[in-house]
Amino acid sequence: MMPGRPLACIVGPTASGKSAVAEQVALLISGEIVSIDAMQIYRGMDIGTAKVPPEQRLRPLHMVDVCAVDENYSVERFQAEARACIDALLAQGIPPVLCGGTGLYLNAVIDEMDFPSGYRGDERRARYEELARTEGAAYLHGELARRDPASAEAIHPNNVRRTIRALEMCDEGASYAASLTSLHRRAPHYPARIFGLDVPRDLLYRRIDRRVDEMFDAGLVGEVEQLASRGLSARTTAGQAIGYKEILKALSGAMTMDEARAAIKTNTRRYAKRQLSWFRHDERVTWIDMGDASVRSAAQRIAQEVEHAAL
Repeated sequence: MMPGRPLACIVGPTASGKSAVAEQVALLISGEIVSIDAMQIYRGMDIGTAKVPPEQRLRPLHMVDVCAVDENYSVERFQAEARACIDALLAQGIPPVLCGGTGLYLNAVIDEMDFPSGYRGDERRARYEELARTEGAAYLHGELARRDPASAEAIHPNNVRRTIRALEMCDEGASYAASLTSLHRRAPHYPARIFGLDVPRDLLYRRIDRRVDEMFDAGLVGEVEQLASRGLSARTTAGQAIGYKEILKALSGAMTMDEARAAIKTNTRRYAKRQLSWFRHDERVTWIDMGDASVRSAAQRIAQEVEHAAL
């Protein structure tokens, strides 16, 4: 059922202040927050994903801690579970406030989006699956990068199933990345207003560096060690998250911990640029300059625009 008001969606790069703004918006409209972050779904990945601790949350937070670190969670599963969560809130008259930086997860929820499943059991798929088993996920993803760099950029290196599907599409003369681009133009599943938080680049990078240092001070290395004992590894999707993959390498002796810290900062800055690129391609996004706006004023503007749109 379509809500009477559009969903408030707060997006932007990492360290732009999305969680703080979303909490204030939720307070202003008596809503609850639905995370659209591909890594906050994992239980125990708290420090490295900047998950708001339960005791500090101003409003209920949904779609976090929904699976174990050794599970390979999919966007299809997120779509189903997040929509069920949103529908349950709407049925109770509670406005959902979507918050996160994973653009594909946002689109999967608010837009009519079906994901190609490919054909099970054919010889071509069996050949790719055998390559994944014998050569590893990295080899298969490298093959995709050679044949279709744009699609490789859009797919997590450890997502073997989607890498195989993209290779199948290459065989068919199609591009997985191009299919994602077309998905942006699909009809909405929910009416939504998308607000992007724009932070001056120099300030954003300083925030990222400071946040990484704070994560180390808060015990990120210990968190990764604990999760490794519960199945986190470079072979899992969760183990490829920024902050976790670098520390896993340091723990294995492949780099020093100081090198891991520097790599996390560099990789996070690069990820922030990719996030901005994704959202800037979506013409629906209303950008808020967080160099001038406070968290409170940004939240007030978002709440007012969402409430006005419901009239």
